Amino acid sequence: MSDAQDPNATTEFPPATAEMWRGLVDAVLKGAPFAKLESRTHGGLTIEPLYPRDAAASAIAGRAPGAPWTVMQRLDHPDPAAANAQAIEDLQNGATGLVLVLAGSVSANGFGLDPTAETLKRALDGVQLDAGIAIDLNLSPATRHAAREFAALVKIRGLDPAKVDLRASINPVGGFAAAGRSAKSWKDNSQQDLANDFAAKVGALAGEGFRGPFAVADGRIVHNAGGSEAQELAFAVASAVAYLRALEAGGMTLSAARDAVYFRLSADADQFLTMAKFRAVRKLWARIEQACGLAPQPALVTAETAWRTMTRRDAYVNMLRNTIAVAAAGLGGADAITVLPHTAPLGLPDGFARRIARNTQLVLLEESSLARVADPAAGSGALEAITEQMCHAAWSAFQEIESTGGVWAALERGLIQDKIAAVRAERETALARRTDILAGTNEYPNLHELVPAVLDATPVKAPQESAAIITAAALPRIRLAEPFEALRDASDQILARTGTRPRIFLATLGKLADYGARENFARNFFEAGGIEAVNREDAASDLGAAFKASGAALACLCGSDRAYDSEGETAAAALKSAGARHIYLAGRPGAREAALRAAGVQSFVYAGGDALATLRAAYDILN
Repeated sequence: MSDAQDPNATTEFPPATAEMWRGLVDAVLKGAPFAKLESRTHGGLTIEPLYPRDAAASAIAGRAPGAPWTVMQRLDHPDPAAANAQAIEDLQNGATGLVLVLAGSVSANGFGLDPTAETLKRALDGVQLDAGIAIDLNLSPATRHAAREFAALVKIRGLDPAKVDLRASINPVGGFAAAGRSAKSWKDNSQQDLANDFAAKVGALAGEGFRGPFAVADGRIVHNAGGSEAQELAFAVASAVAYLRALEAGGMTLSAARDAVYFRLSADADQFLTMAKFRAVRKLWARIEQACGLAPQPALVTAETAWRTMTRRDAYVNMLRNTIAVAAAGLGGADAITVLPHTAPLGLPDGFARRIARNTQLVLLEESSLARVADPAAGSGALEAITEQMCHAAWSAFQEIESTGGVWAALERGLIQDKIAAVRAERETALARRTDILAGTNEYPNLHELVPAVLDATPVKAPQESAAIITAAALPRIRLAEPFEALRDASDQILARTGTRPRIFLATLGKLADYGARENFARNFFEAGGIEAVNREDAASDLGAAFKASGAALACLCGSDRAYDSEGETAAAALKSAGARHIYLAGRPGAREAALRAAGVQSFVYAGGDALATLRAAYDILN
């Protein structure tokens, strides 16, 4: 019998062990530290190269097994009639929930609904609010009264509030963190402080018969500001604990207070960190429940795709980022997901962008069946380890917040803002050096892209809260692509003014096999900043003449190390004589740097270098 026929043939191979693998790895490393194979997140988590299965792990209780998450769709058109038409279309085509984005809220992007009874009535005309449709409000400090207006609408329609799935999104801590100002202090032991006001608002909705939840612990504010996953979790949990205390002090039982709180987190294209984050929030909240003497119950956890990783340039790539984010949040156990349409950074999304946002979820639910398995990450060595590590980091950050007097006090003192700023600086450095990639922006740019259409809608003025008496540093809402986009904007302005973009001449040396890789690198490098790369049409043509014919003011040598040794100095001198205002060389110069500089090379561009600083300096040269 041959091995192919023998069912026991595989028993002839010894079982693979971690020790055997480590021995092979050490042989390849040749004395280099094993840590070379580990990676670090911007939040300081360690990612190992290989993990064994975690056989002792169990599934984290969350969304009911086999139950789909709620497909949420944003209503943010300032015209309530247009918003109503969008709502009807979305609900008829697969959406199972609506996010009412009020003007001035964290994710309004300059648009949003006016927080009046008339607007809500018109925008929700024909929407059967008691038919199992989830309604999630996105409020700002100045529009918190919209929850009351919605409750009044339910009463006017004669509906049973208990049959209306309202998530009221009351979030004074998040509003303070995002705005950096508040008309009231959180707790000053008066009946007028914000904690009492918050408890009264929640109590009123509960008293009218709504099931809730009513108060949201919103981690998006930290994610939008560039914070780490652990910082986002710590802020959300600390906010939720502040709400528990306020509601209990306002007379609500601790069990009812727990049920009144839900979570909202950002989901981005880092699939494993996003999955781990959505798993971790449930573990952290269960620990809080146990500390309160409550039997843990699965919290409602909602997701929104990340704003900070969206781009205006090559906006279609946002579809890919959103798809990964939705898959990760869904696999991580999110109960509801909202997708920011791919054109959101460009303006108010049109019907096509909204349809793509909705159908991204429907395809993953109905065709890929991603919701069929409860906590599919359970037992995965990597995801279990990352989840646990993230929990420890978040709990430590939460304890630090608590030690300052709670989340509000930590915001007033700037503790949270300073910690987030440090992580944001890491991210910005990684983007500038292109060790973190935003496809279509700092890598693989397309200077000839077609810009997607958006609706012709005028941004609205956000309602403002009354004069602030409490101030703190506001957490910024950023997109990581913005510095590179500013360079592309400058390129567009030059194109509009002169008819051509700023150009750099790629002076290729040798054969294609010699210069191809560095030519591609240089093209991506400079075009990420809007500087168009051009080549000489005839590789055998005179280099100086080809440079003059290109219309470029800058030049970059592209070749192999051997070509630089034999031709680099001559080529640099020829470009200098031809009038190049600045000469770059693609690659690290090594021992030849002094000679190359003497011949005319002024800058070196290479992987890991500060591309953003180099590109900004190029515009200074061109100006």
